Amino acid sequence: MLLHLIKKEFLLEFRQKSTIGGVLVYVIGTIFVSALCFKGHLDKPTWNALFWVITLFTSVTISGKSFLKETGGQALFNFLHYSPQQFIVAKTLYNMVFMLCLSFITFFFYGFFIKNEVQNLGLFFIVLTLASSGLAGILSLMSAISSKASGNFAIMSILSFPVLMPLILVVIRLSKQAVDGLEWAGVGFDFIVILLALNVLTIALSFLLFPYLWRD
Repeated sequence: MLLHLIKKEFLLEFRQKSTIGGVLVYVIGTIFVSALCFKGHLDKPTWNALFWVITLFTSVTISGKSFLKETGGQALFNFLHYSPQQFIVAKTLYNMVFMLCLSFITFFFYGFFIKNEVQNLGLFFIVLTLASSGLAGILSLMSAISSKASGNFAIMSILSFPVLMPLILVVIRLSKQAVDGLEWAGVGFDFIVILLALNVLTIALSFLLFPYLWRD
């Protein structure tokens, strides 16, 4: 049932090619305009900050609206045919995979139009993977909560900001170490554990809390 739900999410998403195309245009267009403005020359802190700003807004666009379209007849159908635990886990995992793919696409075009400043690619890809899944998980849960408030996207953004702050702070610190080329011996593995724990905690909270939203 879980795999069926994830497959359904992919099929529904890729039927709406305009949505995916719009996100890709946004990502590539933002990177291209940034490259023109900075003429392809950024110092490392600015490079790091700009990359995560683009990634953050992409994740809000994709994951933040995941539950806002689950209204009316679609919501009733899901309520009658699926258990809340399976539904929220499938939705969260789908958003994590989709956001991870978009993050790597963003990194590719970011490195193409703007010089790649990352010195420790292994560490950066670990951070990118955990950060993308963490952003998707948190925003999926916040989207589920805000969908019960008349589907207000502004409420979702307000609720998400304080929850995202610990994740963003850890991500920026770790990615800076990757950009600076810090050797593995000096990497703060405690922060990697924190990122992993935030991902697990998000899925666990969604699993426990979503059934109460489901009944409403």
